Amino acid sequence: MAQQKYFNNPELWQDPKARPYAFIKDVTKTFNGRIAVNNVSLSIYRGELFSLLGRSGCGKTTLLRMLAGFERPTSGKIFIDGIDMTDTPAYKRPVSMVFQSYALFPHMTVEQNVAFGLIQEGLPKEEIRDRVGTYLELVQMSGYERRKPDQLSGGEMQRVALARSLVKQPKLVLLDEPLAALDKKLRERTQLELVNIQEKIGATFIMVSHDQEEAMTVSSRIGLMNEGRILQVGSPTEIYEYPNSKYVANFIGSVNLFDGIIIEERADHVVVKSTLMEKNLYVSHSASAPVGAQISVAIRPEKIILTSTQPEGEYNWTNGIVKEIVYLGDVSIYHVQLRSGMTVLTTVTNSVRAAERPIQWDDEVFLYWKPETGIVLSI
Repeated sequence: MAQQKYFNNPELWQDPKARPYAFIKDVTKTFNGRIAVNNVSLSIYRGELFSLLGRSGCGKTTLLRMLAGFERPTSGKIFIDGIDMTDTPAYKRPVSMVFQSYALFPHMTVEQNVAFGLIQEGLPKEEIRDRVGTYLELVQMSGYERRKPDQLSGGEMQRVALARSLVKQPKLVLLDEPLAALDKKLRERTQLELVNIQEKIGATFIMVSHDQEEAMTVSSRIGLMNEGRILQVGSPTEIYEYPNSKYVANFIGSVNLFDGIIIEERADHVVVKSTLMEKNLYVSHSASAPVGAQISVAIRPEKIILTSTQPEGEYNWTNGIVKEIVYLGDVSIYHVQLRSGMTVLTTVTNSVRAAERPIQWDDEVFLYWKPETGIVLSI
């Protein structure tokens, strides 16, 4: 099996000479006049673990099914490894799909389930046995060959379904919410195992997920979808730290949005006046926007510092009253209400026990942040 770790090459999709492995060009899909996928173009490169992320009904599963060949685009083209696959039926595509339901044959053993596709292809028995053994070992299911699906846990069934897809050595592996049925701890553990498997075999994975944490954990890049469109494509860091719209900022993690007007604009910063706080906001290294533009400044809760002492300076601080403290074990999220009525969230690491916290409910506090932590969003 290939051992190239394309996932660890962050320059792959930045190389202008690199050819997309899966290329979706101007694809639209309608059902009875309703647009499910709206003129999407997307380039996915060899060895990526790419996630299509979005709420239910945003079009991500429809896009995956068109890649698999289960649905045909209303318009547009789909290329895999440089070959136009738009009109190629599913069974002739170099693609394998892992379904959310796993879709294992209940009357077959683990070994028979994994071998099924190879038997259909007419491969020699010895090759089938060797390949099944190799892939069961890869997903850590050696020793389970004789068990049937009803004798397996959800996590074990997920691994068998993955082995059944990988054993045919497809060029492209499609995963439709593959971990959705697992409990939280098992899902977190399986996410890391999925990344390790993908790296070991060097295949290209495209996964559909509605779980932002899952997509952030496993993906080389994420394509965030809404209403049939791709809103932003980028690495987990890019999507989280540099969202291109208020929708993206709100969908990925928690965010504080200060609506305001730009009153000063320079090459390296803007100054924003917001009715939500008394002090102006100074945002450095921000996208250029004209004076007078109505925008929002996005600031993540972990970027905001909570203190009982008034900060110095004329920018980027405010004060309010602690209304809620949400304890999450390693961190607590403080809900601070400003005079304007806006509630600002800030994350504090629990370095001391809850009873020893210096700031409690109904305390007056100050919030401040560095100029480089804000992002100006115009939409």
